[in-house]
Amino acid sequence: MSDTDNGDAYQFEFVSLDGEKLPLAAWRGRPVLVVNTASFCGYTPQYRDLEALWRRYGAQGLVVLGVPSNDFGEQEPGSAADIKKFCETNYEVDFPLTEKNRVVGANAHPFYRWAAGIVGEAGAPRWNFHKYLIGPDGQLAGAWPTQVRPSDAAITHEIESALVKP
Repeated sequence: MSDTDNGDAYQFEFVSLDGEKLPLAAWRGRPVLVVNTASFCGYTPQYRDLEALWRRYGAQGLVVLGVPSNDFGEQEPGSAADIKKFCETNYEVDFPLTEKNRVVGANAHPFYRWAAGIVGEAGAPRWNFHKYLIGPDGQLAGAWPTQVRPSDAAITHEIESALVKP
């Protein structure tokens, strides 16, 4: 299957900052908020909101997945160890983080090519902290540009709608 076929997000896998496999299929049935991140961006404080979402909704099933990328303004120049230390020290991040990935263009991670194939190039990341919500069925349930904070009601409403009901 090519990465622009509809399919679902569960066909994709990332690698963590620690080198471990992060298959999206491991979170089948749970909403996953995928966000391309950067350590030296004006939007970097959104890490606080992402961590708050993780703490607020994680026990109900939400997964927040940070995808460090150096694609925009070279604002993620560091190594995996640098990124991990920065996130833990400055924002107490403990949600999963992937290794650094391309998120735009022909060399983008296959997940990002798949998402752009669904939402169109206008819905592809234009800067750091672009957000995609994968629904429990593995389909794209929402996409928000950089300027929309993770705590925005539009995002939290979609997350709450996608959470596993008791």
